[in-house]
Amino acid sequence: MLNVVVLVSGGGTNLQAILDQVSEGRLPQVRIAAVISNNHGAYALERAKNAGVPGECVSPADFADRESFYDALMERIAYYRADLIVLAGYLVVIPEKMVDAYPNRIINVHPSLIPSFCGTGYYGLKVHESALARGVKVTGATVHFVDKGTDTGPIILQKAVQVRTGDTPRELQQRVMREAEWIILPEAIRLISEGKITVENGLARQAE
Repeated sequence: MLNVVVLVSGGGTNLQAILDQVSEGRLPQVRIAAVISNNHGAYALERAKNAGVPGECVSPADFADRESFYDALMERIAYYRADLIVLAGYLVVIPEKMVDAYPNRIINVHPSLIPSFCGTGYYGLKVHESALARGVKVTGATVHFVDKGTDTGPIILQKAVQVRTGDTPRELQQRVMREAEWIILPEAIRLISEGKITVENGLARQAE
């Protein structure tokens, strides 16, 4: 059984997609051990409670400095014996020491087809605003392993989504979530739980 700890900052729609697949029996080798947010008011914590999953807040605001916060976060993750850490809309930069402690065991979902519209500053609506400003016809989402860069780790899965004439950033955001993020994030977790993803020479490969 793969013990998964999900880190989330806001509403937790990607978290809900994972919880739904677990409850439906579509992730039979996955156990959501805990949900941790940096935001005391995150609705994601309510989603965890509703699903009977432990949820808690570890916020930078509650610590004297960033290092103390990182230490506390890593202590809670270790407490839940995480085999895999899932960043599902987590707006806190992960420290290098966490990447070192969990090599190829942290994944993130990003709302674009990396390497487009990614890196420092590209999160939330900013990604979709930039895609529309550039006039792209296709966007999408990417699930990737987390390394010490920003959105630079090995790509696990991608899914394309059509951009429609007249789309607003929020409309595009919602479509990318529905048609890509909510599909490929649980799928990546399933593949990892079944031992079907390996990383070789900086590339993630899927077993046939």
